[in-house]
Amino acid sequence: MRPRCILAVDQGTTNTKALLMDEAGAIVARASRPVEISFPAPGWVEQDALALWHTVEAAASGCLKAAGPVEVTAIALTNQRESSVAWDRATGTPVGPCIVWQCRRTAPFCAALRDGGAGPLIEQTTGLTIDPLFSASKFRWLIEHADDGARRAARGDICIGTVDSWLVWNLTGGAQHVTDLTNASRTQLLNLRSRAWDAAMIELFGVPAAALPALVPSSGVVGRTTGSASIPAGLPIASLIGDSHAALFGHGTYQPGVVKATYGTGSSLMSLTEAPLASSAGLSSTVAWALPDRTWYALEGNITVTGGAVDWLSQFLGGDHTPASVAGLANSTPDAGGVHLVPAFAGLGAPHWDDGARGLITGLTRGTTQAHVARAAIESIAFQVRDVFDAMERDIAAPLPALLTDG
Repeated sequence: MRPRCILAVDQGTTNTKALLMDEAGAIVARASRPVEISFPAPGWVEQDALALWHTVEAAASGCLKAAGPVEVTAIALTNQRESSVAWDRATGTPVGPCIVWQCRRTAPFCAALRDGGAGPLIEQTTGLTIDPLFSASKFRWLIEHADDGARRAARGDICIGTVDSWLVWNLTGGAQHVTDLTNASRTQLLNLRSRAWDAAMIELFGVPAAALPALVPSSGVVGRTTGSASIPAGLPIASLIGDSHAALFGHGTYQPGVVKATYGTGSSLMSLTEAPLASSAGLSSTVAWALPDRTWYALEGNITVTGGAVDWLSQFLGGDHTPASVAGLANSTPDAGGVHLVPAFAGLGAPHWDDGARGLITGLTRGTTQAHVARAAIESIAFQVRDVFDAMERDIAAPLPALLTDG
């Protein structure tokens, strides 16, 4: 009898990973495919949406081949959040790039909203501060830069959504245009309390409701696969959830009181709250996850660059350096020799929210070595996490006794 498995796909910023898990939760097989990323202008970060989808097919195919004969009973999807895609409803062809969550191209529009006094309304409605990180301004940019985009989007001829929407659209052959509430809560278009698209936010950002996906819980069948060379037809797509939210759920933290930190290109700290919590310390309120009968909330701090600083330094040093060799350099010295690195390559996220900030290195002397700079890059991760952790304790007004980690 073939083992019954769930195919879990994690579509991330730099890699797409696939896992087959059996009924006992054991990993039967895994595969990973790199995702190309480009920087076409200062502060701009984007990916090819079709290429991104192809990495999902390739990772799933590699995983299934490695497993041998198994019975796949369902697919579960988790994704890089806030990254935004727009495509033609009739053809499924993207009408622009996938604008990655790190991208700052919409900073001028966000600044205009801030200067116009829209901040309090947006934060009260969506739980999010004004920043290019979030999806709504990216949606607007994609519509404005598509051929006849405004009219086509208003008619529903253009679909727009986060990466989960794009993946489900492709998996179902265009039958389903949906997003789960965790991803929706990162767009600045969701009313956090009613858990519905908010008419005032839709008007403010200029994103037609006809282009937006339907809202669904994080758990529950949202459609079935139509099949391809790598993914069988008829599989239920049984879960959609943003990657940071999936990590929190995976830690088994179902009650307020602890914090988890997810380490990747950037990092997310998240802690459950009983209800949406207004932050006075530069954090966001968000949906933690949603079941059909209940929604959980969380307080979150997003750090734009953490592991990405190590990747950058490996490229900056050149030669045979890799992120792993940078870590080795960092471990070869007991301290950073007074060097500090601020990896504000695309501005600073929580709790500072300074999209004009840029990276810097301070404390250099003639005695500074590559190892000192590598140590400073690693330490920059810890310093940023501590900033957000302290802000979270201030907002919650209670000690947080545990920091769980993943990544």
